Amino acid sequence: MKKKKKHLLPGFGLSLGYTLVYLSLIVLIPLAAVFLRSAELGPSEFWAVVTTPRVLATYRLTFGASLIAALINLVFGLLTAWVLVRYQFFGKKVLDALVDLPFALPTAVAGISLTAIYAPNGWLGQWLEPHGIKVAFTPLGVVVALTFIGLPFVVRTVQPILEDFSAEAEEAAASLGANRWQTFYKIILPAIWPALLTGFSLAFARAVGEYGSVIFIAGNMPMVSEITPLMIITKLEQYDYAGATAIAVVMLVISFALLLIINLLQWWSSHRHGNRA
Repeated sequence: MKKKKKHLLPGFGLSLGYTLVYLSLIVLIPLAAVFLRSAELGPSEFWAVVTTPRVLATYRLTFGASLIAALINLVFGLLTAWVLVRYQFFGKKVLDALVDLPFALPTAVAGISLTAIYAPNGWLGQWLEPHGIKVAFTPLGVVVALTFIGLPFVVRTVQPILEDFSAEAEEAAASLGANRWQTFYKIILPAIWPALLTGFSLAFARAVGEYGSVIFIAGNMPMVSEITPLMIITKLEQYDYAGATAIAVVMLVISFALLLIINLLQWWSSHRHGNRA
């Protein structure tokens, strides 16, 4: 008689039930409430709210700065992970711990700190200002803040893949005459590309919804350095709940579409790499 396999966790039916209830309470019901509240506006009113020049300017800044910050972290996050995995040096553990600082640091504290550093009279700002480089209270400051909070996502996603990557493949490529760039492009990059895309999408998603670390350094000037989350807060303070949820719906739809495209690219890349292998 075949022995029934025992599971540490409850069976599939009970586990699935708990999962659906949890996801409904935490994710589905709040998102449904946002859509239902925004539905109080008619189609013409909804369109008028989400397409005003001021709101469109916040979309451009929020998604544009988030994309730029995620791309910066894609490059320097990979470089940081590479240094932490491939080299031994004094202070390595301290540097490794500092990578997680944006996770532990309250976002408001991060925003105040960045503003103090990059303000015209700040530690770095006083040296940048004479060269015409203004960071605090400009869109550039928004990019700096979003880059700061997004770096750990790329580093911590790529780092385990690099640690598990065998050096034998690189040695084999070098023995066949490949230079360092060819070895990286042909051997290493295909192996870490899915993790890079995952880190990029996480950093981008985190940046899109960021509020606390941005409002201090941005300056919040309408049509210049005002982000969409702040626009939503402004609507809520004016008791315009339908308008706030309408803008939130647009952000949600655009974010979901962009993440879907990124995930499709990740699937295509993994599938293509698997077929080649």
